[in-house]
Amino acid sequence: MPYFLAKEETLDHDALVALQRRKLAKMLAAILPTNAFYRAKLAGLSFEASKDPMAALPFTTRSDIQEDHAAHPPYGTNLTYPLADYARLHQTSGTAGRPIRWLDRPQDWAWWRRCWGIIYRAAGITRQDRLMFPFSFGPFIGFWAAFDAAAAMGNLCLPAGGMTTTGRLRFCLENDVTILACTPTYALRMAEVAAEQGMAVADSKVRALIVAGEPGGNIPATRKRIESAWGARVFDHPGMTETGPYGFECVQTPGAVHVIDSEFIPEVIDPETTEPSGDGQAGELVLTNLGRWGSPLIRYRTGDRVRMTRQRCACGRSFARLEGGILGRLDDMFIIRGNNVYPTAVEAILRGIEGVAEFRMEIVEQESMSDLRIEIEPTPQADRSALAQAVSLAVRDGLNFRPEIVMAEPGSLPRFEMKARRWVHTRKEA
Repeated sequence: MPYFLAKEETLDHDALVALQRRKLAKMLAAILPTNAFYRAKLAGLSFEASKDPMAALPFTTRSDIQEDHAAHPPYGTNLTYPLADYARLHQTSGTAGRPIRWLDRPQDWAWWRRCWGIIYRAAGITRQDRLMFPFSFGPFIGFWAAFDAAAAMGNLCLPAGGMTTTGRLRFCLENDVTILACTPTYALRMAEVAAEQGMAVADSKVRALIVAGEPGGNIPATRKRIESAWGARVFDHPGMTETGPYGFECVQTPGAVHVIDSEFIPEVIDPETTEPSGDGQAGELVLTNLGRWGSPLIRYRTGDRVRMTRQRCACGRSFARLEGGILGRLDDMFIIRGNNVYPTAVEAILRGIEGVAEFRMEIVEQESMSDLRIEIEPTPQADRSALAQAVSLAVRDGLNFRPEIVMAEPGSLPRFEMKARRWVHTRKEA
């Protein structure tokens, strides 16, 4: 599909860094006089004209934000303007603890829409596309900004909250939707229901799915399942309630995610030493957003494990690229029989095994070692015994340990509309 590059997307690296520093300087000048959170955090810092100001700025962590919200409920002190200036409230999903509320002014929300315009353009979306958003439209950020951005671009947008999955599928097919925006899990759930109802979604007008909220969009086996079921291209999108919509996948390079360098400053650090990671080396993603002055984040440690490169992409953009998207959450890693294991690695194995309809995992922590119990829901036609053996061997071969396999009844495991919650932690006392 045709698309058009904005000038900022093709700047060489030095020009891009200069643009980022100009925007950073404007943001700091705007927020420091009135933003109590950053005025306290950056107190006493001096910025020498001959040095990069980023080197002087401290990291911001999720615990910093949580402590600030607890001390100054309900919104904390990371607010640059009077409360009456803010028009939108969203909150984190709560998967990493107590939900955090986040406020945006109309100007900040316009910045969100601008970022989504970049995301849409990279996916080749045109004025002729019809977009459907099958999510709850609750306080979780979900696809709120995506909906508003597409509407502002003049596209026909179909809100599909408050419907059953079957109702959403009919809505999609009857209205000739071409772009579907949802979580990877829900894309698979819709395809599952479509197969049960005899709806041929692979023959529908849907040509692309923009998936977010989970790392599944760049797990090859999960991606393959979605694309096969829908007969459509998957575009992965990473973003956070706290930082904004920072990443997108382009048409030319599937399996990698660009960071919107013109609106964010991305860094990758060693999570233990906080020293910069080299080009192409895995580390923790750190983000500074440059256009959300009402509630900014400076050098925010996202907790996301990534591998970033700055080699120019085949699409022509000079934006940084995360190879394989989000590789996992650093705080999600667990140790099974001496092996470091990420949930994304287990999902990549399970999604590649035919006959696995859904799954749930329990990490059983013990004083001596931890074990992994995997509950598998088979498809109706699957041989349960053979499937259990296949899963056990695949995990052993891929991750060097044998999990405990428990077979669930068809249709018994929960399905998810937004972020899936498939992980349970249990601690056994000695």
